[in-house]
Amino acid sequence: MAFPGTYNFSYYRGDTYQFIIRPKNANGTTFALDAYAGNAVFTIANRRGSTGTQVVATATINTSTDIVTCTIAPEQGRELAAGTTYVYDVQITNTTPTPDVIFTLLTGSITVTDDITGAA
Repeated sequence: MAFPGTYNFSYYRGDTYQFIIRPKNANGTTFALDAYAGNAVFTIANRRGSTGTQVVATATINTSTDIVTCTIAPEQGRELAAGTTYVYDVQITNTTPTPDVIFTLLTGSITVTDDITGAA
């Protein structure tokens, strides 16, 4: 596995933003997500580390297609300040073994642009 990958993107504040992750094994085959069902987290923060301000967006796993869909909903996006660059990561957890198996699939930065419609 070559986790985490990096994906930097721009976000228009107040809109819905969605992207998908198709994790692969080192040999290029699909990384099976069956053992991680229901245990994906997409976290946005103003800085790396545990002391930053965090917004938890939505991450869902489709085990039949082995895809993780990440979504910033408008209500989550309104918590992000325009003109600010945030960092994020997407993690999956398998809670069956002890200890848990955790992989960070993707990380990067988000640049936020303020909207015009609905801006108050």
